[in-house]
Amino acid sequence: MASKRKWPSLVLSAVLLSSVLAACSGKNENGASSPSASPSASPSATESAAPSEENITPLTLSFYSEDVNPNWANGQDDIGKFLAEKTGITLDAEFAVGDAVQKSALIASSGDYPDLISAKTSISKFVDAGAVLDLTDLINEHAPNIKKVFEGQMNRLKYSESDQSIYVIPSYDGIGQKHFEAGGGMQLQHRVVKELGYPQIRTVKDFENAIKGYLEKHPTDENGNPNIGLSLIAEDWRMYIGVTNPAFLSTGGSDDGEYYVDIDTHEVTYHFRRPVEKEYFRWLNHMNAEGLLDKESFVQKYDQYKAKIATGRVLGLIDQKWSFDDGQKALKAEGKFDQAYGHYPVTLSEEYKHTNFWPTGFTSGSGVAISVDNPDPVRTIKFLDYLASDEGQVLVNWGIEGKHYNVENGKRVIPAEVNDRKVNDAINFQKESGIGSYNLLSAKYGDGVLDPTGNYYTTRFPEQLVADYSDVEKEVLSAYGATIWKDLFPKEEEFKTKPWGALWNIPIPSESELVVLEEKLKNITWKRIPEAILAKPDQFDAIWDKYLQEIEAAGVEKAEELRQELLNQRLALWGS
Repeated sequence: MASKRKWPSLVLSAVLLSSVLAACSGKNENGASSPSASPSASPSATESAAPSEENITPLTLSFYSEDVNPNWANGQDDIGKFLAEKTGITLDAEFAVGDAVQKSALIASSGDYPDLISAKTSISKFVDAGAVLDLTDLINEHAPNIKKVFEGQMNRLKYSESDQSIYVIPSYDGIGQKHFEAGGGMQLQHRVVKELGYPQIRTVKDFENAIKGYLEKHPTDENGNPNIGLSLIAEDWRMYIGVTNPAFLSTGGSDDGEYYVDIDTHEVTYHFRRPVEKEYFRWLNHMNAEGLLDKESFVQKYDQYKAKIATGRVLGLIDQKWSFDDGQKALKAEGKFDQAYGHYPVTLSEEYKHTNFWPTGFTSGSGVAISVDNPDPVRTIKFLDYLASDEGQVLVNWGIEGKHYNVENGKRVIPAEVNDRKVNDAINFQKESGIGSYNLLSAKYGDGVLDPTGNYYTTRFPEQLVADYSDVEKEVLSAYGATIWKDLFPKEEEFKTKPWGALWNIPIPSESELVVLEEKLKNITWKRIPEAILAKPDQFDAIWDKYLQEIEAAGVEKAEELRQELLNQRLALWGS
């Protein structure tokens, strides 16, 4: 067993994000290392595939991730135990909390690296430190399944135009991904729209009126505690998700991080400089002035935010499902299904389309790297290759046949009692099963992609989504003429596919001036945006003007130029 290395105590042991931030899946099949010939293409609960001879010796690999998962069970879940038996490999996982980018920088500069590294765009720090291996030969020689997943897309795995090494196996975006689940938009509790007779929820004014109308009828909950109109989460990096990203999503901009990229000209603009976004933040200022915004929005910690949602008192959210879902799961576990949330394509006005489903193509970028300190890179790449195989993909998404799903008439089916636990006791179920805890470890196929047996690789497809809905949720959807929440949103085909993927996941060289510039811009933005939202309405314009002056003085135009260069390089590298 590999000895456990310790890197700086800045990385706290705990948890792995199952899809933070948001993550994706991918395309079509594989074959080389998938020994199962059954329709399930996955291990059976009673007849697990035995580990191959070379993998009998146990090996523990240290793993660091910038993302977190409070349901990580240290490999003591069903999938973790199967992987240990199948491959001999277990993971000693540690996950960043707080400022993950800063933690990654400290680890990269320490000279002592975990065996596996998932550092998102901070991977540039590890590349510049010489901390990670070029995986090109390892993939070509030992990873047929990974090559199969990325068939036709290997060019997008290259690090940059000047350095065409492969340092990362992308794991956040799947090949062939077709998104079915609308996890974003703006959220309203089902009881709100039911009480008001299912009003149109299309613009911020509609959203505001629904919250206001319900509060007028029900200012307190059944225990006399005040109901809360709209609560935001703004702690640390969650400021992006809950406060600033919705400004472009609801005004016609796609998700390119802190920048807006014109789909036709490819011109890069720091997105807050778009005049229309000022009006979005003016609306939040108005919500605060009307007493509809949670007064704790900019001071509450993430755990407090989730706990507040779990009380059922928060009527509206502007967030992503993966961010608030723990609070919602607690409500469902108590049978409070009418206090769970629906997703609505709310924009500033009807002239804009909500861009939740703007297609990016395969974005590559964030994923898993193998460090130079790894004791056995060949065995490690074979482990990652197994996870990318048909059997591995079904395992991490569906679990173990006979325990988490059955095969009936050639189709994988989740038994009702298992699905009930998966939906309504989700936290404990994930801890026990491991389903959802291993999806970000290797290459993968996306939602909507069929394996060779004609089954979906993942469980996120329309029929299964509907099976996961409560009767209350189905009732609300039906009232709006929809089957799944995606039906309410503009479709992918209404937008042009972005040939650069996403600007936010293009790594920034550590020595680039952009690193310092963007830190300055972030600090100014995170100070002035809350100030503008919480100000008296007649002070909003003056604060906003001051904000624009400050970011201009801090070098926003230079930052735009440098980001433009990165975009142009990505377009050249990807052949656009």
